[in-house]
Amino acid sequence: MERYDIAIVGTGPAGVSAAITAKIRNKKVLLIGDGDLTKKMRQAHEINNYPGFPKVKGEDLARAMSEHLKQMEIDITEVKVVNIYAMGKYFSLQTTGDTFEAFSVIIATGVMPGKMIEGEEALVGSGVSYCATCDAPLYKGKDVIVAAYGKEEEKEVAFLAEVAKEVILFPVYNGEPEGLPSNVRVVKEVPSLIKREGPKMVLSTSQGNTYETDGIFVLRESVSPGALVPGLATQGAHIEVDRQMKTNIKGLFACGDITGRPYQYIKSAGEGNVAALSAVDYLAEN
Repeated sequence: MERYDIAIVGTGPAGVSAAITAKIRNKKVLLIGDGDLTKKMRQAHEINNYPGFPKVKGEDLARAMSEHLKQMEIDITEVKVVNIYAMGKYFSLQTTGDTFEAFSVIIATGVMPGKMIEGEEALVGSGVSYCATCDAPLYKGKDVIVAAYGKEEEKEVAFLAEVAKEVILFPVYNGEPEGLPSNVRVVKEVPSLIKREGPKMVLSTSQGNTYETDGIFVLRESVSPGALVPGLATQGAHIEVDRQMKTNIKGLFACGDITGRPYQYIKSAGEGNVAALSAVDYLAEN
């Protein structure tokens, strides 16, 4: 398997900045994220504090960053990372597509929107999954629940329906689910608690109802940092880092909104640069 020097997770200003700096330093880079860059940036009406781009629209800044990546011949791998494991001298990144390996990793995913469901993180790998492609075979002929936080997750729901006996979908997003198989039951309630009762998983909703199932899939644009990397030190929704963007795990760095406030594009880009240079130093030392 090809092993990269630096894997960068996230294509906002932090991830893009890290990728450009790493490429300038002649490292083999894997950039994972949305090929159109972050939705948050694309939808920004006007940005006034990014040097050299006065009163720039978010979509224009995203376009400029995309062009910079193309000029640097940096491709974006459009998959979702669901787990990162420290394997000693390298990291293994499990995604909704392939599994990748890298000597160092930079997390630049931004802050996960919304709160986790109570009980969710404690049961990851023990009845709760973030990856339909990875774990659907475990539930062949069984019942599953899906809490989906974006309409784009309906493709994963349809895939699960091909394997599972029944899928109960809780759509935590605006819009009506469309074109789903007949064995998908849509319940418009808000998940509030996940727990295990014997061999079964139970999901409770804020409407006061409970639903029993064999497994629960929580599908979001990004995974909480604590669930993403076992043993990673966090503070709430943020990853703890030092001034060099180092986490408590050697070879693992973080930058951008995921490290805490202020949530500013220029701050994220600067931290991406620092994270990449720190990763380069780590590679040289090891």
